[in-house]
Amino acid sequence: MSSLSVSDVAQFLSDFAPPALAESWDNVGLLVGKHEQPLSRVMTCLTITPDSAAEAVAEKADLIVSHHPLPFKPLKRLTGESNEGRLLLEIIGAGIAVFSPHTAFDSASQGINQRLAAGLELTNIAPLVLAEEPDRGAGRFGALRQTISLREVAQRVKRLLAIGNAQAVGSLDQPVRSVAVACGSAGEFLLPAHEAGCDCLVTGEVRFHTCLEAEALGVGLVLAGHFASERFAVEQLAGVLAKQFPALEVWASKRERDPLHWL
Repeated sequence: MSSLSVSDVAQFLSDFAPPALAESWDNVGLLVGKHEQPLSRVMTCLTITPDSAAEAVAEKADLIVSHHPLPFKPLKRLTGESNEGRLLLEIIGAGIAVFSPHTAFDSASQGINQRLAAGLELTNIAPLVLAEEPDRGAGRFGALRQTISLREVAQRVKRLLAIGNAQAVGSLDQPVRSVAVACGSAGEFLLPAHEAGCDCLVTGEVRFHTCLEAEALGVGLVLAGHFASERFAVEQLAGVLAKQFPALEVWASKRERDPLHWL
């Protein structure tokens, strides 16, 4: 049996994705459970949903490392009348702790955006919005080794994230040499990408008016979907934890799925 506790993994994750990198509106860290709770089984997921919560309970997880926080906003009551309340009651009843790295993991030196940029084979990768610590900050941008079309960028994104469909804004034949990446819903990174001289922004999703603004600026967009742009890194995080803590059983949720059907 493992002699580890929740605090061991919580401390590692706080070093790996420092809470200081999280956005001011976020809720990161240990959100449910006790630091001293014994730990032997850990499940990672993008979001705690009825499916992923049921899996954690059935597989007797001691800790869920969920990218998206639960709870996210302060709660006035914890009852079964809301989906959030039902999920929390189910998890707490099963004695499962919850840790969320969220935007700290987005921006960390080995976080989601760094992994996206590296996976797209960008060079000279740097944060779009700098943090106080070197090589850390929000978003990433870098240069392709050679100029390719927006269509080819989209194809590269689909291969990296193992998805069959993606959306694009801009002429599919327009040349791209400099690329910005920002996982999830990241329309606010369009202007920083433009100011950094990027030809394209790869993200999960943006609002319609952001698409129009991108067209006006001449910046191509590749939209992979919120789920796909982050889920791959949650799977990789399970591998990071398994390597760091060989005594633990660690897995990425097998029941989690994109709620959107891409037709």
